Amino acid sequence: MVLSNSKPSNTQLSFTTGDLIYAYRVSRLLYVVAKLGIADLLKDGSQHCDALASATNTHSDSLYRVLRALAGFGIFAETQPQCFELTPQADCLQSDVPGSVRNEAIFRGEEYYYKPWENLMYSVQTGESAFEHLYGVDLFEYYQQNAVAGEMFLKYASNRSLEVYAPYLEAYDFSSIGKLVDIGGGTGNLLTAILEANPTMTGVLFDLPKSIDRVKKLRELASVHNRCQLIGGSFFEGVPEGGDVYLLKQVLHMWDDERAINILKRCHQAMKEQGRLLVIESIMPSGNEFSNIKLEDVHMLVVCSGGRERTEIEFKDLFKSGGFKLTKIIPIKNSQFTLFEGVKL
Repeated sequence: MVLSNSKPSNTQLSFTTGDLIYAYRVSRLLYVVAKLGIADLLKDGSQHCDALASATNTHSDSLYRVLRALAGFGIFAETQPQCFELTPQADCLQSDVPGSVRNEAIFRGEEYYYKPWENLMYSVQTGESAFEHLYGVDLFEYYQQNAVAGEMFLKYASNRSLEVYAPYLEAYDFSSIGKLVDIGGGTGNLLTAILEANPTMTGVLFDLPKSIDRVKKLRELASVHNRCQLIGGSFFEGVPEGGDVYLLKQVLHMWDDERAINILKRCHQAMKEQGRLLVIESIMPSGNEFSNIKLEDVHMLVVCSGGRERTEIEFKDLFKSGGFKLTKIIPIKNSQFTLFEGVKL
């Protein structure tokens, strides 16, 4: 139970099945300290819990007990009685550091996000989304209807410096692309990184209308705004035409095969004859080894109707059904993602 984006700890921890039963407790502890901004308060050195409690409007002894518990995992360290400092495992809980997971810890700790997991049994028994069962709408409609949740998602999604995407630029040669269309591109961070690295390229960010409105408001693509169009719409109904390359990052895993194939067909129809398709997703590993991808697959079961992670063979079949020949499979360094390239059949 360590933070995937954090620095390695010197303490090697192992867990039994009995230990893992209580893993949810650690998740809740991390949510609390992230929400309170404790790591930011400790960036200049050790502080007593009385000072931390005063700054966060919390109860000092209760906060101490939370930090003491996390210190047992190497997240914060008690240097003197009731005084705590940052550790390598806690560094990433700061707001403005490379690899920060603070927004992710907050986002994934909010009730609307974790509550569907409490209803995992519903998904297992029915094969349907526990999220939709609880809230009556799918995840994307929920974000559209609930401004606070939608803003929090965008904050989480935009919490990635452009340096994070350097491995993507190393993995694939984007230099020959004239016009890149990012389908379901969210805040446009990856598109921004690609455009900044390729000054002659133009881009299109395509997402739901309210998402595009939020991007315009936040000026997420300010550095490349003169080379990038922002277009709202539904990729089930159609996507912007005339692109040389169509990019889908973590889009297909949210949908069942039928709807994923529909998205691919829309891209097929819209792109130039010599166009290319780029899909960035995780490949479901075989065997019994631990993988976050396997947990993410169950998360897709719980929150998305038909969503799932896929094997390499399943991606090949998906491409073929969408009208594409899979031409390249490129692992992206320092990430769990793989880039798939396809051309029209």
